Amino acid sequence: MDIEEKVRQWLTEEDFLREMKYDENADFHFIIEFPNENIMDVVKPKDKDCVVVACATQVAPQHLNLMQSSDKKTQKDFIMELNFGLNKFLVDYELQVNQDILQQFVVTDQIFEDGLTKNEFIRTLKRVFKSKLHCIWLIDQKFGNVSISVTPSNENDMFI
Repeated sequence: MDIEEKVRQWLTEEDFLREMKYDENADFHFIIEFPNENIMDVVKPKDKDCVVVACATQVAPQHLNLMQSSDKKTQKDFIMELNFGLNKFLVDYELQVNQDILQQFVVTDQIFEDGLTKNEFIRTLKRVFKSKLHCIWLIDQKFGNVSISVTPSNENDMFI
């Protein structure tokens, strides 16, 4: 069984698979929902011996407003604390920051083929998701909790 078949089988068994996307830069690209109402990407880049799990998140307008109305020190301290916190998860991440205001963040992790087991794959999904949760919870803690209704969507799909 090749890597694509193996990963597709795991995603199907766990009912995470939502769609397969055509991606000219990938051997395969799956859109998954893990956990419920959270969209993530699982990609095997062309000519690479790894599978990448990614989750891109746009900061909600309500949170942007709260961040913008806070003082500069709070804004800068938040970005620094976010960097330190994400670093502890041992994931890769990219923060899109404009004038000390977090606009979007992308959390990724990769599993190399020689370590790709169902156990490691699911643990990686959890690590990426918990990193995203850390960001959201830190925003709530620093700037106030905002109730936002979320519907699964590919709008924040990092590869589209």
